[in-house]
Amino acid sequence: MVTVMELYQLLPRTNCKKCGESTCMAFAVAMLGRKRNVAECTPLLEVNFKKQKEKLESLLLPAAGAEETGLIVHPELCTGCGNCVVACPVDVANDPHGAGMGCAPTNDKVIFKVVDGKVLASNIKECRRFGKNKVLCYACIDPCPTGAIEFV
Repeated sequence: MVTVMELYQLLPRTNCKKCGESTCMAFAVAMLGRKRNVAECTPLLEVNFKKQKEKLESLLLPAAGAEETGLIVHPELCTGCGNCVVACPVDVANDPHGAGMGCAPTNDKVIFKVVDGKVLASNIKECRRFGKNKVLCYACIDPCPTGAIEFV
């Protein structure tokens, strides 16, 4: 996972405040927390910062789409063990005769599926971390032996 310091090192570090943050470090923290995006740093749009901008975008790409739950799946780390599938309480509740018994999911109501040896997250609106009444659930992360799943 990318760190605040990695993001900060790629920013112009002029503390110009054009983004609305008090410092470039504060902007880096906000980017890591998905409250700000690269395009909000207007000096980065200048030609002389093109490489830093591209690097920042590539570092933050894995977090794209994780706005609501913060769930990120790193397929390059996944071994396809399926521990997340059977540990997810939503999967167990929505598929008691498939994922709930440690077998392959039998319907599309589950959040996690192993496809071609890698876990895929879908049906994310069912995640306990989604919506107004969200719960800080870590059930899918704890049994993952490789750290392929994280919440940011």
